[in-house]
Amino acid sequence: MNLNHSVERFIKFTLDECLPPILRDSKFFMWIPFKIVFGNKAHYFFDFKEQVASISDESISEMYSEISSVKIQDNNTDLSKSMIHEVYSNIIGERILDVGCGNGVLADQLSNKGEVTACDILIDDKTVKALPHIHFREAAIENLPFDDGEFETVTCTHTIEHIRDVSKAISELKRVAGKRLIIAVPKERPYRYTFSLHVNFFPFKYQLLQLLQHDFANSNYLIKEIDGCWYYQEDF
Repeated sequence: MNLNHSVERFIKFTLDECLPPILRDSKFFMWIPFKIVFGNKAHYFFDFKEQVASISDESISEMYSEISSVKIQDNNTDLSKSMIHEVYSNIIGERILDVGCGNGVLADQLSNKGEVTACDILIDDKTVKALPHIHFREAAIENLPFDDGEFETVTCTHTIEHIRDVSKAISELKRVAGKRLIIAVPKERPYRYTFSLHVNFFPFKYQLLQLLQHDFANSNYLIKEIDGCWYYQEDF
């Protein structure tokens, strides 16, 4: 199901901010909208948080593959036009890495800025063929196959919320970023049932900074809200 980002934000606001937690976390109440939106694949979303701590990375990858046809997206990306513009406008240097590239929508935009390498745990062959100017690598964010400081700008958008070992992931992003790191994550509350396979939630700015292992002695950073998401930028 493809929804305009403004419609998606309105639905999320209504569910997450207007409903009392006793309803928002109710299995019986939430099953109805899940079934309407996701049909016979609703159980993947409904059971995910109960299973995620005990299942393998391979099983999680299989889940993402299964739900690819029912994800709530607009123009094949989780990023709004405003967020893409913000990321694009703040790229420095010509060596760029996009981690968690998905189907390459952002990587394709960033290729106008320089040489782009894009990685994800799974990359569809159709994406590789459609974007021959992008250097694709299949790799996990927790173990990036790149040298220290290899890229002048590293971007990671709508990925951290999915990662179980966030500490390792952040360390890797900072390791390969030579000059600037840009991260975008959704601003949402941690409910039991959500319309995404997220395991990390960032309703408040300070929580994101803590999770990102932010060095408060480093003043070269920026964090702000854009279209219901957090934009974080740090220079080294």
